[in-house]
Amino acid sequence: MGEAVRTRRTRGGGGAARRAERTTLKIETAKVIKREIPNLDILSDEALDIIEYNADTVLEEVGVNFVENPEALKRWKEAGATIVGERVHIPRGMARELCKTAPSSFVQHARNPEKSVEIGGNNLVLAPVYGPPFVRDADGGRRYATLADFQKFVKLTYMSKYLHHSGGTVCEPTDVPVNKRHLDMLLAHMTLSDKPFMGSVTEPSRAQDSVEMCEILFGKDFVQNNTVMTSLINANSPLTFDNVMMGALEVFAANNQACIVSPFIVGGAMAPVSIVGTLTQVLAEVMAGVAYSQLVRPGAPVIFGTFVTSIDMNSGAPTFGTPEASKITHGAGQLARRMGLPYRSAGSFNGSKIPDAQAAYETANSLNAGLTSGVNFMLHSAGWLEGGLVADFEKFVMDADQLGVLHGLAKGVDISENGQAMDAIREVGPGGHYLGCDHTQANYKDAFWRSDLLDYKPFETWEDEGARDTRTLASVRVQKLIDGYQQPPLDPEILRQLNEYVAAKKASMPDAFN
Repeated sequence: MGEAVRTRRTRGGGGAARRAERTTLKIETAKVIKREIPNLDILSDEALDIIEYNADTVLEEVGVNFVENPEALKRWKEAGATIVGERVHIPRGMARELCKTAPSSFVQHARNPEKSVEIGGNNLVLAPVYGPPFVRDADGGRRYATLADFQKFVKLTYMSKYLHHSGGTVCEPTDVPVNKRHLDMLLAHMTLSDKPFMGSVTEPSRAQDSVEMCEILFGKDFVQNNTVMTSLINANSPLTFDNVMMGALEVFAANNQACIVSPFIVGGAMAPVSIVGTLTQVLAEVMAGVAYSQLVRPGAPVIFGTFVTSIDMNSGAPTFGTPEASKITHGAGQLARRMGLPYRSAGSFNGSKIPDAQAAYETANSLNAGLTSGVNFMLHSAGWLEGGLVADFEKFVMDADQLGVLHGLAKGVDISENGQAMDAIREVGPGGHYLGCDHTQANYKDAFWRSDLLDYKPFETWEDEGARDTRTLASVRVQKLIDGYQQPPLDPEILRQLNEYVAAKKASMPDAFN
């Protein structure tokens, strides 16, 4: 008994040290997830063959529209496609052949080389929510996003351990003119964080601005020979690419910058209601977009993307975390791997208005599907709410915390001598406990994933501390991360040039809010 008491006292000091360690805020970024677990392949080879054959049939017989883009029509015609108006009919096998020059993986360089990421292979890169015009938090409720909100999200992403990528339009800063806000967003990513980021795709000239700002940040020669941006190019499903998105793709591809060619599918509205029918359309659209990027510049880095959700046939609203969306996510991953392309899909998708149980269930379903489907680049992995209309600050840190689970699952199972733990089993023997054994003491710090957010305290302690729910805890976490934010250093000369570039660009045009 006496010895047991002495042991507890000794651990008491260690426990205090561990508590202090946990409460000290650290700025660190986990390495890109490397999957040591198999992908879940739900489609047979026969099913994949059928989808690939049908996608080629769609490209040849139905065709794909390239709207208001005579240069694209010219390129396709020179490559051997048949042009009818603005519709491109691509001979069977031609698109897939063109796609072969796209790399199977590529490195996106960050201004901090330690945070550069490789996209492809068995890697999973996590990036935050993209595109919501609204933000929400526990104090201010739902409101239009501002530049200050955007900058706060960039800081939270920088401070979040499990997010590898700063993302792009984390929210739309509606207090800045439409034609100028991309400059402020890029400047925030470049100066408030040193993680990799995305370029602007809302107009070809804004894509060019993105390239030129990167040339200031990284150097012109470096940009032309390396990839420093990954940008989102959505198809206007079904089977249409507009001149805005394709114009941005042309700029990025010509400058060796990566594009995610991603159909935006709401099943039952923008694609068939069936799994195989939707996958056929997804594959046709992706092949057309990727092939076109290779017509612009063979070898340009590109990602096979898909955003797929189903629809509530009563209300017409999109639904998330459904089994149908999961099947399409997994099936598209198999198709991407057959093409030898990196894969983008999944995220913290949900249709809830607040970060509640619905948001948690649907998000968990989507995140897990992303991990097991072989996704290489997961946009929207933190902060998504209300079908993508809202970026929520509390939801952001809830998601960012849970992304640690994906890191843990992806590690697989340790079967080394240490993982077998035979020394521990021998030491403890029948009827003992493992708390004090050598193996536990050597491994306890890293044996189990630990949440930085969720509450596991006894009921009495939880009640004494105010009976705080997860959203309340998340509000505290948001403030802790913002209070602990430290801006990464940047060469003052580069900062001066970036600020001058933004100021000159803004001065060159009147404000436009539509």
